[in-house]
Amino acid sequence: MKKIYYIDNLRVGLISLVVVHHAAITYGAAGAWYYSEKTTHVGANIPMLLFVTINQSFFMGFFFFLSAYFIPGSYDRKGPARFVRDRLLRLGIPLVFYSFVLSPVVIYLIYYFGEEHPIGFFQFLGGFDDWIDFGVLWFVAALLLFTLVYVVWRMVSKNFRPKSFAAPSSGMILWFAAAVGMVSFLVRIVFPVGWVLHPVGFQLAHFSQYVALFILGLVASRNNWLDTFPFEKGKRFARYAPRLLLLLAVIFVLEKIAKTPDAWLTGGWHWQQLLYAVWEQLMGFSIIVALLTYGKKLWNQSSVLMGKLSRNAFAVYIFHPLVLVVLALLFRNWGVDPAIKFLVVAPLGIAGSFLLASVVTSIPGVRRII
Repeated sequence: MKKIYYIDNLRVGLISLVVVHHAAITYGAAGAWYYSEKTTHVGANIPMLLFVTINQSFFMGFFFFLSAYFIPGSYDRKGPARFVRDRLLRLGIPLVFYSFVLSPVVIYLIYYFGEEHPIGFFQFLGGFDDWIDFGVLWFVAALLLFTLVYVVWRMVSKNFRPKSFAAPSSGMILWFAAAVGMVSFLVRIVFPVGWVLHPVGFQLAHFSQYVALFILGLVASRNNWLDTFPFEKGKRFARYAPRLLLLLAVIFVLEKIAKTPDAWLTGGWHWQQLLYAVWEQLMGFSIIVALLTYGKKLWNQSSVLMGKLSRNAFAVYIFHPLVLVVLALLFRNWGVDPAIKFLVVAPLGIAGSFLLASVVTSIPGVRRII
């Protein structure tokens, strides 16, 4: 498969969104994170909540799509045995490292500095019992699981010749997104948003999209969809986004008029949950199509800087919790509203994460893994 520079560039953008996403949760938006100082100003909280909501609609699903897009070609080149060894090396080792090394360090820093329990690290480990904790690397665990399922399917169906599928029309994409929203609605009746499968960290409420986009990535790879998506289609889906934002506002207004609990938007057998689940997928798929087509049109070139940033994107994903927590702890006694801290910590978090990632990937042997 030829080099697609805009995919690497999109990865840089997506990983930066991940950092800002977790910074927003730290300082105002709803969500779980290692350390938090929530702003009480509605004027600051609402933009952060809106950012996180829109982000959640597409960014992790997009990661699954992009990861899956390159799997069939890699499997064909390496064969099943070498491919599995490579995946276990590149995904399994980071999972073990994060769970047994990085996660305890991050939690210790919060315990020592944030909660002001001045004890030694090894004394802290003596009472530590959350050793199996993938944290943000739940994505890596899920990707490894999905990939192994793909390998089993390829081995079982090795004589099966997949059919060719033309790139979907705009209408087909919207109907498919709505269908994924319906499935998400049904899943969230049992597993509402925020419910986490421990210790792997899976939020099953979002997995309908993740599975769908992973499969779409495989199909798109086999049928070269990214080469055939016209720019006009991306422009059309980009125009959908403002309308969908208006629809989100309508959903919130209806929810307030009905005076129902906010939890009804994200779980249970409620019409609010149905509207929100379908909206989320329509928005997410629209943003993904727009980014793919705009990226191909406007961002399909490389540079030395972008090449380095792209090369270190996975390391940023692994180490950005450490960077964000350290920054949050450094600024914890700064006497300003947490929303101001967000404006400082978010860009510093991106820069610091890429800087740390470049240092880590320069260590001999690490580049073979991440």
